[in-house]
Amino acid sequence: MTVPAFEEYVPAVDCACVGCAARRRAAAGSLPVRDGGHPAAHGARRVLVLATAAGVVLSTGVAEAIEVPGDRAAESAGSARPDEVTASVAAPEPTTPAEEGASLDRDEADPDSPQGAPGPVRGTGAAGPASSTSTTPELRRTTRTAIINRAKKWVSAQVPYSMTKYWSDGYRQDCSGFVSMAWNLPSNEWTGSLARYGTRIARKDLQPGDILLFHNPADPSKGSHVTIFGGWTDYTHTHYTAYEQTKPHTRRQTTPMAYWSHSGDYVAYRYKGLDGGGSGGSGGSGSSTAFPGASKFGSGADNAHVTRLGQMLVERGGRSFYTVGPGPVWGDADRKATQAFQKAQGWKGKEADGIPGPDTWRLLTGGTGRDISAAGAGGGNGGSNSNSEFPGRGLFRPGQSNSHVERLGRQLVKKGYGAYYLSGPGPRWTEADRRNVEAFQRAQGWRGASADGYPGPETWRRLFA
Repeated sequence: MTVPAFEEYVPAVDCACVGCAARRRAAAGSLPVRDGGHPAAHGARRVLVLATAAGVVLSTGVAEAIEVPGDRAAESAGSARPDEVTASVAAPEPTTPAEEGASLDRDEADPDSPQGAPGPVRGTGAAGPASSTSTTPELRRTTRTAIINRAKKWVSAQVPYSMTKYWSDGYRQDCSGFVSMAWNLPSNEWTGSLARYGTRIARKDLQPGDILLFHNPADPSKGSHVTIFGGWTDYTHTHYTAYEQTKPHTRRQTTPMAYWSHSGDYVAYRYKGLDGGGSGGSGGSGSSTAFPGASKFGSGADNAHVTRLGQMLVERGGRSFYTVGPGPVWGDADRKATQAFQKAQGWKGKEADGIPGPDTWRLLTGGTGRDISAAGAGGGNGGSNSNSEFPGRGLFRPGQSNSHVERLGRQLVKKGYGAYYLSGPGPRWTEADRRNVEAFQRAQGWRGASADGYPGPETWRRLFA
């Protein structure tokens, strides 16, 4: 990719193209008022400032609207006085929910987040030019598990978005700094240089720890964005769990493939320094995603593959089978959880004997197939009653309309969690459904991604218990 001279380029004052206009806005917003920066850059979050005096124009006579980056507004909140600028101020955008499991209904089509240029990691003694200027980038070995765990640390800390600030680990608090941190890169990269650390792959081959990258070389501050792929959320592969750094802070959220806007322009990449060994690590066709063999499972088995199997089963709805663990020693909990997952796929007989085979392993490592239902997990009062089985996450998303949504709503009302319904509930999924589900989840003591307002097997089991 061509790397624009992000800091050295001086946009022409008489050029009205979109790129130069955006750069003039970014330059004005990055300077303090005393040095010629636009005073609106120190006002409320993301306000739109429009010149109202008929005689106030730029050197070309063209008035421009200046969109203020939210992090700069937060840094200097209250510093701008009403008499510092003659302007009309539009209403601020809707507040983003505080938890990372935010609503899918709100306008997500704006990754329009400016980012800093490549530079060293702060606070580590690093000096000299950014590694992106070198011929061969330095690759530090890591695993998929390590990548996701590092991403989760920022999610838990709710690291505020900023293109100028650096978190305690030394990485810049914007989207590309977040990926630089998760991939454990030796420097802070940007969307124009991250691809050098990865190998391009097909979207169908995405696995946790890979990224989806959109770089707009014509105007990097417009639309350029990157997310970390955390796994598919449904068997149709239309939605995935995205870890991303965006305003107001790091979040983990179900996201349509590949993103809310510019979806067709996002490219999938896999980190070149990925280890094939260790739990969760894979280098594409590495040994950790390949089926290790049936001999690794069953009575007497004691190895890391058993632990990994249990961890994947827990993530797919099998938590109730494990009173302790999962661990490396094969037990009855592993067999029952495996069998429940196999039955959730509609398999019977020898195909659901509780011992993982290549197909079971492929579905688990790829995040595909159906999750273990509440009834299949032996939870709830419904036993094997099909009415108590969780019908699947994909039925509870914006645009979905089915009887399961209406049934969910009626049960929420019955349990006392229907406060957000102004009418209904009905078969079409709405924001009222999501907020009522979220209220129920929070009442269970769940927070963050566990209380995102979208029902999973455990939410369903408790709601209908």
